[in-house]
Amino acid sequence: MAITVPSRDAPRRVTILGSTGSVGGNTLDLIERNPDCFAVEALTAGGNVALLAEQARRLRPRRAVIADPGRYRDLADALAGTGIEVAAGEAAVTEAAAMPAEWVMSAIVGAAGLEPTLAAARRGAVVALANKECLVCAGDLLMREIAAHGATLLPVDSEHSAIFQVFDFVHAERVEKIVLTASGGPFREFDLAAMAKVTPAQAVAHPNWTMGAKISVDSATMMNKGLELIEAFHLFPVPAERIEILVHPQSVIHSMVAYVDGSVLAQLGSPDMRTPIAYALGWPNRMPTPAARLDLARIGSLTFAPPDPVRFPALRLARQALQRGGGAPTILNAANEVAVRGFLAGGIGFLDIVAGVEETLATVAPGAPASLAEFRALDAEARRVAGEVVRALAARV
Repeated sequence: MAITVPSRDAPRRVTILGSTGSVGGNTLDLIERNPDCFAVEALTAGGNVALLAEQARRLRPRRAVIADPGRYRDLADALAGTGIEVAAGEAAVTEAAAMPAEWVMSAIVGAAGLEPTLAAARRGAVVALANKECLVCAGDLLMREIAAHGATLLPVDSEHSAIFQVFDFVHAERVEKIVLTASGGPFREFDLAAMAKVTPAQAVAHPNWTMGAKISVDSATMMNKGLELIEAFHLFPVPAERIEILVHPQSVIHSMVAYVDGSVLAQLGSPDMRTPIAYALGWPNRMPTPAARLDLARIGSLTFAPPDPVRFPALRLARQALQRGGGAPTILNAANEVAVRGFLAGGIGFLDIVAGVEETLATVAPGAPASLAEFRALDAEARRVAGEVVRALAARV
């Protein structure tokens, strides 16, 4: 599709799906620093009415949507007299994604972001994808819709943005492998006994990045890297066996692409999500950000190590799900969302998260879903089984 580069003469119209989360907030920060370059079509949020209303009053979108239908009146009251359209419910979020914004940030956490992302893709929008679960749950479906409708998919995860910036799509056969880097999370040096005692408060305190609770827990279990492995498989034309994971605690090198001549191209930067967001927001141009500039002399050294498969079995489960194919990645994601929720609520232990995912994967048949309805049905079944597994694990605590 034709891309309109942001300019004072033609501001890029944008929609933010998940505006009250970390990625959504950082996106709005960049937009507010460049008010002449962007105009906001719609903002959506899950249940944080106060923050959504505050953002809407500042950014003046055409529409503000809260996914929780029970909060409609609260949002309507908060925005009374502003002239901003107000809506509520999951269907309303999908409708917001279908509004005529050229650029859509998909930052709704979890499988809930799939249908709105598909709606944006089906009208040929530029989709900035911060929701890795869309590709994990239904990668074949989403990529097929992107191609069929002439949409553009720009990865926003720091790792995939890094790869996108240095990947030779014209000569993909010259790529030898992709290397996804991982911070290793806060527990990369813990033994299993210490990990068994980890609390939710410890798990959400990421050493390098500021993220939401669910994503922070995924980083701590390294499930996030497993999900990113599946995401990379769909984004880049490289076989799964040639996608590697490397622990890099400093989070300076965000990922690498190795070529057949021995060259390795990497994208480096300080750990600030505004950098990959800005790359997608300004694409195909670059735009300034307030991110701290990288000072390699001050950092002094960068270290790397292979991930420990015993302490971080989530990586094995993700590879197995990708190899198994069909709906296995859908089950993996659904079970993980349920298990993480159980951990954050204090019902199960930290090590029970991945154990619960593994048991769910062994119980639910993956089938071969091809439509959105089939993915939804499998996702619902996986969540039902995972809920039973989590309750059983909680009973043992």
